[in-house]
Amino acid sequence: MADKRDYYEVLGISKTASDDEIKKAFRAMAKKYHPDMHPGDKEAEEKFKEAQEAYAVLSDPDKKRQYDQFGHAAFDGAGGGGGFDFSGMDMGDIFGDIFGDFFGGGSRRRANDGPMKGQNLRTSIRITFEEAVFGCEKEIEMVLKDDCKTCHGSGAKPGTAPETCPKCGGKGKVVFTQQSFFGTVQNVQTCPECNGKGKVVREKCPDCRGTGYISSKKKIQVSVPAGIDNGQSIRIREKGEPGINGGPRGDLLVEVVVSRHPVFQRQDMDIYSTAPISYAQAALGGEIRINTVDGDVLYEVKPGTQTDTRIRLKGKGVPSLRNKAIRGDQYVTLVVQVPTGLNGEAKEALRRFDELTGDSLNKNAKGSETSSEKPKKKRGFMDKIKESLDDI
Repeated sequence: MADKRDYYEVLGISKTASDDEIKKAFRAMAKKYHPDMHPGDKEAEEKFKEAQEAYAVLSDPDKKRQYDQFGHAAFDGAGGGGGFDFSGMDMGDIFGDIFGDFFGGGSRRRANDGPMKGQNLRTSIRITFEEAVFGCEKEIEMVLKDDCKTCHGSGAKPGTAPETCPKCGGKGKVVFTQQSFFGTVQNVQTCPECNGKGKVVREKCPDCRGTGYISSKKKIQVSVPAGIDNGQSIRIREKGEPGINGGPRGDLLVEVVVSRHPVFQRQDMDIYSTAPISYAQAALGGEIRINTVDGDVLYEVKPGTQTDTRIRLKGKGVPSLRNKAIRGDQYVTLVVQVPTGLNGEAKEALRRFDELTGDSLNKNAKGSETSSEKPKKKRGFMDKIKESLDDI
């Protein structure tokens, strides 16, 4: 047994792997190396046998416990001649999945097992930024299926009835055998004759053509809740596909697409925007109007406000989806606007202003100098204005 590889290594899993992880790993290995997929390939055949042996041990709690404690020595001589005993090992689910994929069985689904919920439908709607914030009502048009009134959903011509499927005997599923490297394997597949219904329609209804459904356009009201965000979906119960065997209808999932806003940007429950202020308002302070989703509000700018100052408007953000009374905030970046297109008088006034304020700036700068080093003069806002004026 010394030449055997570690079973965990064979399946590519850790020793703490769950039962589902062990099964998933073996399924992947079996699909990859199954001899039926690699006829005549001895290396693939050996890897498949190795993976099957590893799964046979690790999927059994008792055998796994013994292997974890003693390694391969725990099964030395099992099955005769140092081989491994697969007898009694139920791999029907694994091989059912594998052969279903190989030979067109597809995913295993329940067939004729009683009432089943219908499939969900999906669509999308586009709304404005404000509609997302405050909620709205929208009307959409969908093509939906309903039971045919002529045959009452049976699909059979009036006066006739669906018959028991002769292929599956009404079970909705058939059992077939597949020869594999390890012998005959049985697999269960949805009946191709009745598609799992257990019934076949010999004489089809002229209105629904045997489907049992009639499709028609219907208008559906969609209540968009306040605070919904881009990409989120609204579930409308029982507006999807009809159920099977008397089961309930599926649901309609409406994805919300929110249009971009020219002023506002959203992050979670908060709104971000910018607001321009003049140089005079920045220097002297004053009242400005700021645009919010609730309308314009007045805000008192503090004297000496610098450009890119961010202020907070509490409660002017987006409502919580769970509680409309709770709202986020709006964060506004104040941007000082540099004047352009000035006439001579305005230019001269600004130059005079620069001279008057420059003295105080120089005094402040000198007061901060040390005996050993003079700090470099920072380019202030007026320096930027001065440069702009020189270019005009």
